[in-house]
Amino acid sequence: MGRAASISALRGRLPEQAGPGTDEPMTSENTTFEKQRLGVNIDHVATVRNARGEQYPDPVRAALLAVEAGADGITAHLREDRRHIRDADIAALKRDLTVPLNFEMAATDEMVAIALATRPHAACLVPEKRAERTTEGGLDIVGGRAHLAPRIRALAEAGIRVSLFVEPEPAIMEAAAALGAPVVELHTGSYCEAAVAGDDGRIAHELARITRAAQHGAGLGLEIHAGHGLTVDSVGPVAALPQIRELNIGHALIADAIFVGLAQAVRNMRAAMDRGRRA
Repeated sequence: MGRAASISALRGRLPEQAGPGTDEPMTSENTTFEKQRLGVNIDHVATVRNARGEQYPDPVRAALLAVEAGADGITAHLREDRRHIRDADIAALKRDLTVPLNFEMAATDEMVAIALATRPHAACLVPEKRAERTTEGGLDIVGGRAHLAPRIRALAEAGIRVSLFVEPEPAIMEAAAALGAPVVELHTGSYCEAAVAGDDGRIAHELARITRAAQHGAGLGLEIHAGHGLTVDSVGPVAALPQIRELNIGHALIADAIFVGLAQAVRNMRAAMDRGRRA
């Protein structure tokens, strides 16, 4: 069985989702799914630019193209080592965008100061290691509570919506709610690795984790987002979860853009999300 077929077959084996305020499972008959937001991460446009030390391709131009093609928001991660997005990119995105800017950042004094100066719509706190190629897991919000709490408070007091990039576990949803963050973004990397491997058992296990965390977090009043590693083949079952209001996707879109162009890649992802949402 191919990867896409494997994921589709497992969709029917997900845990039942309780409807809001009822004990009945959610079905297409008793639930109207709202449109899910798509946030496009443009980090890897900057990666290509920086590989040659040129001024092109311009990540801001990519962001504007993505919005024109249907993106509901733009995500950019200003890493401490500035390996892709640069300070000037963040300033230009804030100036030129007509949709929300989601500023991914480590929970450091430097990044909090930049966020307070820039005032993006949202700040997503993520773990960051200098040696990693990409974000390797969720933020430790249990062990890091004392470190995170004042930074979350400073951002919130400035009117910036704070999101925490976390592992999909119910206990972590409770820790996020206790910290006062209004949004969590569930790390979907393990699910996506299982999807790439075509491992039915792992796919089912990881989708069940995401489902339980999304349900529990929404029940606590958190807004639920998700992202990391999602492709047009794997996004459907995650998009189908009614508690997940937004998906943030980057690498797969920039990779697909090499072959079909960025606008078409965004439209293809939007269509795949909508199909999953209606399923």
